Amino acid sequence: MSSIRTWHTYLGILIAPSVLFFALTGALQLFSLHESHGTYNPPPLIEKLSSVHKDQVFAQKDHDHDHAEPGAGGDEHHPAPPDDHDAAPSLGTTLLKWYFLVVALALATSTLLGLWMGLTQIRRRRTGWWLLIVGTGVPVVLCFF
Repeated sequence: MSSIRTWHTYLGILIAPSVLFFALTGALQLFSLHESHGTYNPPPLIEKLSSVHKDQVFAQKDHDHDHAEPGAGGDEHHPAPPDDHDAAPSLGTTLLKWYFLVVALALATSTLLGLWMGLTQIRRRRTGWWLLIVGTGVPVVLCFF
């Protein structure tokens, strides 16, 4: 049983940075804080982190708001597709978003506590710290690769 606990600790330390990343960037996406809408333009870092979360690419999105397509008739105008942010969400949707925000924050908190426990209660602390460095470094390096 102790070997299972040790492997669980090692795996938890290795994936903790990614779990934190996905929990926190997912929380930002719940309320579309990664997308431009109305007069709101998200900070470039939030856009880039969202792009990693959704598309596994560290890139800022192009803010081309012109949705008109060139028509065969030349002067033909195609209306822009409806913006999903214009309609107010239902009460159930709003409550579900807030609930998922609480879940995301609880997941991040639980992961941080588990990381702290794993790094302080493990016999081979150096191994734990190396796993944390690898778990943080590999995704960062791969984003720029």
